[in-house]
Amino acid sequence: MESVPDAIVQYILSHLNNARDVAVCNCVSKRWKESLPYLKSLYFPRNSFDGYTGSDSPDIVIWKMLSSITCLEELVVYSPFTSSGLASWLLLVHSSLKHLELRMDNITDYKACVDGPSKLDCVSAAKNLESLKLWGVLMANPPKWDVFKNLKSLEIVGARLEDSALSAALRACPKLTNLVLLGCEGVRSVSVELPYLEQCKLDFYGLGNCSLSLTCPKIELLEVQGCSWLRVRETTCLRKLLIANNSGRVYMVDFGKLSALESLSMRGVQWCWDAISKMLEWSSEVKHLYMKVEFTGDLESLLPFPEVDFVEFFNSHPKLQKFDIHGAMFAALCQKNSLKNVEQGFVIPCLEEVVVQVRSPLNAEQKMSTLESLLKYGKNLKTMVIRILQMKSNHSSSDDFFDEICRLRFMNRKIVRIE
Repeated sequence: MESVPDAIVQYILSHLNNARDVAVCNCVSKRWKESLPYLKSLYFPRNSFDGYTGSDSPDIVIWKMLSSITCLEELVVYSPFTSSGLASWLLLVHSSLKHLELRMDNITDYKACVDGPSKLDCVSAAKNLESLKLWGVLMANPPKWDVFKNLKSLEIVGARLEDSALSAALRACPKLTNLVLLGCEGVRSVSVELPYLEQCKLDFYGLGNCSLSLTCPKIELLEVQGCSWLRVRETTCLRKLLIANNSGRVYMVDFGKLSALESLSMRGVQWCWDAISKMLEWSSEVKHLYMKVEFTGDLESLLPFPEVDFVEFFNSHPKLQKFDIHGAMFAALCQKNSLKNVEQGFVIPCLEEVVVQVRSPLNAEQKMSTLESLLKYGKNLKTMVIRILQMKSNHSSSDDFFDEICRLRFMNRKIVRIE
């Protein structure tokens, strides 16, 4: 390294970002220490100060390192810190900082959030941020943020939120193109109005009874977990959609025309049939369809799916290439009259891959007929995966059904496999 020019040394060392590595390099030589101001990114892991015995507090140590850097663009802090410490750091680097990630660890500290200024309030000093990621956040009151004019990405993981506080935070980020809220509890009703938003992932923890209204004309990807009522009217750009509710029920969906939709995933224990039928109707152009909903029915009643006509379903989804079908939807396609309308010349033109989950030998004859029909009419079918999970029967019908599936696999060994 002694023969390497200063500029090359500075360039190499400027790519360090782990705070411990940077501290060690500073002790090697004066020449290496002089490269510290050129760092672009600095990362403090959770254990950064384990075993630390110095007289300065961790807040002061971080402040001293930041004060030596001329143009820091990214700061990631997972180690514990105080709101006063955060305020002092951002005062140093606010003008150049573009990416900030913090482990807040205040999700249960309601008193500190009320007394303020909170850690969340301090973030407002970094006015030029382009991305912000926060872990373990308590947002009981609206954060005291000015408008982040350059913020494109906001991610919050593990949070306790109030509706009004979340709404205020989103209003402070009008230029967002990416929004991620994962493992968030306390939310009852959310309204998102972001004209530039392209990707949105929302995971609400709790009873699964949230309501969501989303007005984002440029939205391309939307994933929602934990909502019972969804209204998304501007959907001309939406290409990928996932709706899941593992704790509650999906009662109502209201979407605009899903003409650009390529991938649709519907998951959960119970959906109202009206919601399912509307989603299937609106997604006629979809290429990948994933369905894992166990029951339909309103309120407390858990009911099986009504009969679904095989021919009508595939005629309504002519571009379908991959079909993941689990539980109740497969049973609905396997009813006595599901195949009664098959006419000469009927084909499933684009279907290439089918994944079927089988859990019961009930209606074995109809299920086998449906599987055979998929092979017969899917002229471009390349793969059929049959997953047999916890078949709940000690009757010989289970063995007979399994033998039939094995026969189907043997007769179509290049396409069918059993898992």
